[in-house]
Amino acid sequence: MLTSMIMLDGERRDLAGQGRDQGWTARTAPIAAVWVTLYGLLRVYWNLGHMPAHMSPVDTDLVAFTGWGSVALCAAAALAALALITVPESTGLRRRGLLAFGWAAGGAMVASSALFLLDVVGALAPGLGIKFFFVGSLSRAACLGGGVLLVLATLSYQRRTRSGCPRCGRSGETHRPDRIPTRAFWAAYLAVAGCLARIVAQYCVGFGESPLHTAAAVEFEIGFVLGGTLLPLALVHSFGRIWPRWVPFLAGRRVPRRLVLWPGAAISGGLVVYFGLMLVEMVVQRAQGHNPFPESDGPKGLHLPESFFWVAVPSYWIWGVGMACASIAYYRLTRPGCRRCGR
Repeated sequence: MLTSMIMLDGERRDLAGQGRDQGWTARTAPIAAVWVTLYGLLRVYWNLGHMPAHMSPVDTDLVAFTGWGSVALCAAAALAALALITVPESTGLRRRGLLAFGWAAGGAMVASSALFLLDVVGALAPGLGIKFFFVGSLSRAACLGGGVLLVLATLSYQRRTRSGCPRCGRSGETHRPDRIPTRAFWAAYLAVAGCLARIVAQYCVGFGESPLHTAAAVEFEIGFVLGGTLLPLALVHSFGRIWPRWVPFLAGRRVPRRLVLWPGAAISGGLVVYFGLMLVEMVVQRAQGHNPFPESDGPKGLHLPESFFWVAVPSYWIWGVGMACASIAYYRLTRPGCRRCGR
């Protein structure tokens, strides 16, 4: 009798855990559907002749998908979110097609909001001279949020429809790595090299010729250097997990995982998306025989040689890619066990 009661209690807990896991999934996809639908309706209204002026340094608030293309993107994202809700969980070709649709639509929305990186920098460091566009930044934040929600909904659907734990997606006997892989070390130092190459490029043209030369923001300069040197190294070295001995009051204690992982993921994601799209645009413009960065008129115009950008932009992108790889390795090494399956 007692054994039966224990088994019944275990079954109830397991069902409750399943309900919580599926409840999170059931909320994410509908929120994504409503979010991107409302944002799409706003873009329809704007494209009917009500688009606010001066939404970004390049006038349009989004990149890649602008005008009615942005409406089509929102429609595709809404269809993907609805499919994640209504299509029965299955395997095979239909599952792979739905996952590809969800990943593509969510990723396209994230990429289209690439200028949000400038919004963040302009808001956090107004002394840098980067103009902040309030309405445009809200639009890009909405686009980014919709893309992230759709990506999370797609990830959850992927986990539910493959063998393994529906909460974490892990199956079989899972071993957490006991050290950072060698390729992650190379990636982290590649990120540092990208940051240093960007600084060297600026040194070659002169720091007075920087587009941000009007700013004397010491905080930004310190953050720039730390984000390109200390942060990538913290992702792969032990001092990013355990406070070193020279840190007062914290020596030997565990470093909060979010303190290292979240900045690494956010900065690397912004660099990869923003400068990746910029690099593509530069290649397209140069293939057409145009200078991607013509000199601007006026006393505050841009007077930098094109060669500077062919070094600086790829350096930023390499910095982002290297730190993204290091962030993934840090995530895998420090991730806690699943609260449901224990893997």
